[in-house]
Amino acid sequence: MTRKILVTSALPYANGAIHLGHLVEYIQTDIWTRFQKMRGHECWYVCADDTHGTPIMLRAEKEGISPEQLIARVHAEHSRDFAGFHVAFDNYHTTHSDETRFYSEDIYGKLKSAGLIEVRSIEQFYDPVKAMFLPDRFIKGECPKCSTRDQYGDACESCGAAYAPTELKNPYSAVSGAKPELRSSDHYFFKLSDPRCQEFLRHATRAVCANQPEAINKLQEWLGEPGENKLADWDISRDAPYFGFEIPGAPGKFFYVWLDAPIGYMGSFANFCKKKGLDFDAYWGKGSTAELYHFIGKDILYFHALFWPAELEHAGYRIPTSVFAHGFLTVDGAKMSKSRGTFITAESYLAQGLNPEWLRYYFAAKLNGTMEDIDLNLDDFVSRVNSDLVGKYINIASRAAGFIAKRFAGKLDARHLSETFRAELPGLIEAGEEIAAHYEARDFARALRRVMALADQINQYVDKHQPWQLAKQEGQDAKLHEVCSLLINAFRILTTYLKPVLPKLAHRAEEFLNVAPLHWADAAHLLPPAHLINPYEHLMQRIDPKQVEALVAANRESLAPTGANAAAVAPAPTPEPSPQRKAQHQQATEDKTQGQAEPKPQHISIDDFAKVDLRVARIADARHVEGADKLIQLTLDLGTETRNVFAGIKSAYDPAQLVGRLTVMVANLAPRKMKFGMSEGMVLAASDADGKAPGIFLLSPDSGAQPGMRVK
Repeated sequence: MTRKILVTSALPYANGAIHLGHLVEYIQTDIWTRFQKMRGHECWYVCADDTHGTPIMLRAEKEGISPEQLIARVHAEHSRDFAGFHVAFDNYHTTHSDETRFYSEDIYGKLKSAGLIEVRSIEQFYDPVKAMFLPDRFIKGECPKCSTRDQYGDACESCGAAYAPTELKNPYSAVSGAKPELRSSDHYFFKLSDPRCQEFLRHATRAVCANQPEAINKLQEWLGEPGENKLADWDISRDAPYFGFEIPGAPGKFFYVWLDAPIGYMGSFANFCKKKGLDFDAYWGKGSTAELYHFIGKDILYFHALFWPAELEHAGYRIPTSVFAHGFLTVDGAKMSKSRGTFITAESYLAQGLNPEWLRYYFAAKLNGTMEDIDLNLDDFVSRVNSDLVGKYINIASRAAGFIAKRFAGKLDARHLSETFRAELPGLIEAGEEIAAHYEARDFARALRRVMALADQINQYVDKHQPWQLAKQEGQDAKLHEVCSLLINAFRILTTYLKPVLPKLAHRAEEFLNVAPLHWADAAHLLPPAHLINPYEHLMQRIDPKQVEALVAANRESLAPTGANAAAVAPAPTPEPSPQRKAQHQQATEDKTQGQAEPKPQHISIDDFAKVDLRVARIADARHVEGADKLIQLTLDLGTETRNVFAGIKSAYDPAQLVGRLTVMVANLAPRKMKFGMSEGMVLAASDADGKAPGIFLLSPDSGAQPGMRVK
């Protein structure tokens, strides 16, 4: 059955560049919508720039241009960056549009008619020099708790205290520097405290966040228990001067940017409907049977799962089917930082010549449909992309294509090979529905683990039959043709499974395979006998670690002084080493002390112990490591993800005996790049003083423990 689906991502603010943190969401959404389209569903993906508010007005003024000129320029920059990462919006619009104005006024008018808009006077800081009321973030002063200077009007960055701007000591305007004055002004409020809103939201929040229990729990905290009225009325107006839409019948009063920003979803889709001749009400009308999904960051869950559904419901529109929240991005285990060079813009990444699909794949391999933060570990980024995409996936085509071209005129085996294919590569075709279910659930990490497990299976088939050896043996042409034809078919199936993540690579693979654009159903059958493929050209290069080093260097903010004062300043301190470097140094230190007497353990505090994240893990796979005397390679299932770990337990355990058993691992140990690959944690084992057999004992929890459980 064909589904009708409308998908949106949060609207990027038109006051800054797109960076890698932003791209987590847009890549996640793009993968999901591409998958739906491959399944044959009618799926539209719309977005827009969020263009209103005081920051836009002030930046345009500072640059000496109009707000309209600023947002037009930023719209072009955002469109360029999204296209550079293959984010394929069906419509990318702006909130400063006739469509968004129409629906903003329509929703406001209907809420007002329903008695859900109230006008009341409030006191607010006013800048007498700029002649404007100041948003909280444009007021600075001394923290009322710790007295730190130059803190914003809503929270202290030093001690973390939250407060009202009127509580600041010695406040000043961040716009003009003037001392602000308290003045009264009439503001317009959406009455979320109304029993109708409260009752509706208690049910609606559970519906729109049904796939994310952690989101439901957070929303219930905000709503309070039944009978409580914790949800305050929402101030939806701002005073002139302000860049936005003026409220009908209220001269000098403008809609607050957060009122018309989500309405921008409707505005963008209405604009798209005009272009495509679609029925807007079939998607947004009260009786709509279409599916409506919003992909957002967890920091704006409050607006999308409380304010937004309440607006829609009481204005006579349908509410979202689901709101999907994701976590934040860290780089090498820390917040993005200009001084460390890890605050990386989309433009800079592309300008350094890095393949955008490297990042698409890496993000997808980390995303699991929850609100957990994800980490871009730059060493792991290089290792995983090179290993998975080039070493496993691309390797399959490169091993077979040359023989097909040179020995068989570019044609696959003329025989029907379906039965042979299923016998030699069992489960490859059948895995399609399982992988599809993971994509549907936004568990891209699980989908890609399954795809790479299939790639491993195919590469084992390569190693078993060794086409390069068959090519040297007389009388083996038929077998060589069969093996290489099976490999080309297997490559095509993997390409289908990877296409939502790697659309441009898949397009190049389609040209090589000489096939029409792949749909999901194409993975269920093989290419026809004697199918002609095109000459093979290498599809993807490995990442050179120097490229990543250059990217970080290009984004590192110089802290060196300029001008006459440069010579008088002491050299900057050595930067704090990254978690990866710390782990390598720690390992080197441990290697040097091997065989020495064990030092007497030192006492630690409970806080020190709490820093170690111990998790129950199931050993999903275990294998010998070629060339290593002590190591076994373990694939550990943590419930929501898998980790690759190298453990020095070969002297005590046969890998075949380990598969399926539970153990305990350190889950927050910095990944360590080893000769044999990346180790992403550590399993716990007891041993005698020398660590030799029979004195190595892998720790195991009691029966009933589940992968991912925290050990406390």
